[in-house]
Amino acid sequence: MELRLKGKTAVVTGGSRGIGRAVAERLAEEGCHLHLAARSLEDLNTAQSEITSRHGVNVQTYALDLSQSENVSTLADACSEADILVNNAGAIPAGSLSGVDEAAWRSAWDLKVYGYINLCREMYSHMKDRGEGVIINIIGVAGGEIEEFNYIAGTAGNAGLAAFTRGLGGGSPADNIRVVGINPGLTATDRIVTIMKQSAESKGINPDNWREMLDDMPFGRMAESEEVADLAIFLASDRAAYISGTVMTIDGGISSRGKLF
Repeated sequence: MELRLKGKTAVVTGGSRGIGRAVAERLAEEGCHLHLAARSLEDLNTAQSEITSRHGVNVQTYALDLSQSENVSTLADACSEADILVNNAGAIPAGSLSGVDEAAWRSAWDLKVYGYINLCREMYSHMKDRGEGVIINIIGVAGGEIEEFNYIAGTAGNAGLAAFTRGLGGGSPADNIRVVGINPGLTATDRIVTIMKQSAESKGINPDNWREMLDDMPFGRMAESEEVADLAIFLASDRAAYISGTVMTIDGGISSRGKLF
């Protein structure tokens, strides 16, 4: 299927690793030029080198902490011409209400919740001036679909982002802008694999055999980052031209059974 993305420009936050990196790769495969933002300059340099050598597109990188509002403005000003924004930066820590203190809660929300909202505000303004654009918020099933006691900060933050995405995307067609979200379930990113290996070791299982703990998962596995990326680039394309104000779930059916674990 021709997605007609060649020559477009996309901003991907958290674009050096995991789902963000997979989205960047898929966009580059389609001929999109990229602005990648993340905290680690080393990881960004690696992504830039590998993507440009494989796909021959322009890749600009920005080592920025997007929990800081001034850095959000810096990125938006540098990428004001972008056709597509993919918000993906941030990971909210697990834990119950008593297990996540105020400092950790605020720090996580500054990046994933307020970081998303602030960059949407900045980029929406540029897109409105040009008369078109697509915003994709990568959120998560915890909060987007399922409420989790032991992921309370993430559940609350993701629920807010899902409502924000639906609300913004409900009115954005008036400005010829589409706003959509994606709720991935557990996805085999480097971060999650590391957590799974640690969990396996704590249970007396060889860390290299962490996949043994996935028997209860749909299809006996987690999602791959590339599967989430495939959905993202479809939503970014004109093939999804009548989709706005909705959040799509890719979790193998986990949310339909009402629990992550």
